[in-house]
Order: sequence, then structure tokens, then C-alpha cells
Amino acid sequence: MLNHHFAQSDFSATHACRLAPAFRMLYSCDGMATVSFFPDIEFFHSSSADNSTDVQLTFYADDDVTSEFSKYVKTNGFVPESVVVKGLGAFRIRKSTKSGRLAGKIAIVTGGAQGFGKGIAESMAAEGAYIAVADLNLEGAIVCARELNAHFGVDTAIAVQVDVSDEVSVEKMVHETVLSFGGLDILVSNAGILIAGSLGDFSKDSFELVTKVNYTGYFLCAKYASVPMKIQHSFAPGYLMDIIEINSKSGLEGSNKNFAYAGSKFGGIGLTQSFAMELVEFGIKVNAICPGNLLDGPLWSDPEHGLFRQYLDSGKVEGAKTIEDIRKFYEAKVPMGRGCTIPDVTRAIFYVVEQKYETGQAIPVTGGQVMLR
Repeated sequence: MLNHHFAQSDFSATHACRLAPAFRMLYSCDGMATVSFFPDIEFFHSSSADNSTDVQLTFYADDDVTSEFSKYVKTNGFVPESVVVKGLGAFRIRKSTKSGRLAGKIAIVTGGAQGFGKGIAESMAAEGAYIAVADLNLEGAIVCARELNAHFGVDTAIAVQVDVSDEVSVEKMVHETVLSFGGLDILVSNAGILIAGSLGDFSKDSFELVTKVNYTGYFLCAKYASVPMKIQHSFAPGYLMDIIEINSKSGLEGSNKNFAYAGSKFGGIGLTQSFAMELVEFGIKVNAICPGNLLDGPLWSDPEHGLFRQYLDSGKVEGAKTIEDIRKFYEAKVPMGRGCTIPDVTRAIFYVVEQKYETGQAIPVTGGQVMLR
């Protein structure tokens, strides 16, 4: 599934993105369907196994969707798998055959091309989710999406380039996801950066960069992800969806010489609680997962820019002379004696999605290092 050359086509992405989630939920109120949009109707017919127009639903862009869908079902005795909207394009609807804990769920994972995000995308795809691998690093996102399609089915994943701090880019990310899969059930807001340093040495530019990506980026992703989710809710009021921020233990307690990151994560929990209050009426749960230190991931272990190197160079850990000294210092802080892993975090994601009675929560995954009061 390769985005159907949307950028080169003259069509209303906003209008198509309003219709696709509606078709998905009208076809299957439990979300077990995908909808693909084709702005070129001739290409749509040429690529269809069944080129017959007799079984397709056809109507005009300003017609009532629910009414037209209902009339079709009443006349034919079954739901349509092809919908042509004159003046806009065509939609192909398919029942999902996915299985697993996230069977049929459509998800965006930001920062999904590498590290934590890639591990999350892989784990979610393995449990039956469709994944938009969204990252500033488009080449890495393409590689990841290809791997997911090879392992879990050809239409499992797409790659989307996004700068989460740029509003136009975020809106485009959501549009591409909706036009490829037909809706959105889970946003994993994972993209983030960490720049450590002491108060006296830290630049305003670095502070604003961390805030722009970690705090403003989460706001923008939640804002635009909630749009198709609200549409789905209007057609299937009992259907639940999730916005999940990958926060940090640094969002639960301060972090020495790491104030920019900690501040952005504290703010993220404030956004999570506030979004949860606003979006609950639309069937959207909003929660934050607060992992401990992923000591084996690139954020920590990159030899040039990782946190082990940054903390050694900044003198954050008194008396540390080597990277191994830094690692042992942080392992000793955890009652369970080790760093956090990707499976630890994905188990928390699955819990958040599967449960039906928690929203606005900050869930620690820290091996006991940070305990809620």
C-alpha cells in the first residue's frame, strides 16, 4: 500500500478524509475494515479485480453518506466494497483479516523509523495493527515499512515523512494515513529529542528545540489525529480509540541537568490529562506511558550523541570517568536492576488500548524507580 500518489493528484484531501472513516465504520462498526482512496477513478477501475460498476455505490460529493449507504444495503442486501464519489474519487473497502491483540487497528507511530519507535511499530504490527511509520527520516521509515510488509502482510504499513513540530506536516501525515487505511484508531506520539546540559550553559535555541518537538509536537499530533477519530465515533458511538504519548520517568520527577527534557515531559502529562477530559465524549482515551531508561537503545548508547556520552561530558554523574560508570550508576537506581526495554513499553501500550476505563493517566514503566504517590 503506497499512498496512491496523493501529492500529484488534484482532489480535496480534507473531503476524502471525512468520507473514508465514515465508509469504514458504516461497513464494519467494529473497525475491522480498511478503506483505500483513489483520486483517479480510471486507475481505480483498472486496478480492481472486479471492474463491474454494477455493484459499486455511486453518489455525489454533497449527498448524505449514511442515507446513500443505507439505500444501497437495502437494495442489494450487502454492503458495498467500492464507492465512487463523483467529482472526488473512488474508495475501495475491504474487510480486515488481521488477528491479534490489535487486530484491524489503524495506528500512527511517530519517530517510528528507528529505536524505540521502530520497536513499537514492529510489536504493534505483530499483533495485527496497520501502521503508518511516521518519521522525519523518510528513508528509514520506508525501510521499516517494507520490513513490516514483508513480515506481516503486504498492506500492513506505509511510510510517511513528518516533522511533528510543523503543523502542515502533521496534518499531511494524518491525511496520508486516513487515505491509505481509511481511518485512525491509535496515535502513538513517540517522536522526541533530548538535549542535556546545565542551566548556565544551556542555550535558548536548544531549549526551544526540545520544547517544540516534545511539547508542541504532541499537541499538533493529538489535534489532527483526533479529527478522523471523532468522525469514526459519530458513525460508531461505542467504538473506543487511543491517543498515547510516550512520555518518560522524567515527566514524573525532575531530572538533574536535563531540565528542558523534563519540563517538556511534565508539560506532556498536563496535555494528556487535559486532552483526556475534552476527548472522552468522542470515545477517545488519552494516556501517557512513562518509561524508565532504555539503556540499550540509541538514545543512550549512541557513541557520539547518546546520553551516556552527553552525561559523561557534562559531568552529570559525579566521579564517573567512563561510559560504563554512567551505565552502572543508572542501573543501580532501579529496584529491578536493569534498564527498560521495548517489550516493557509495548506491554503497557497493549494494556492501554485493551482497557476500557482509564483515561488521563501517566503510567510508569520504570522497574520501580519511580513509584506513584
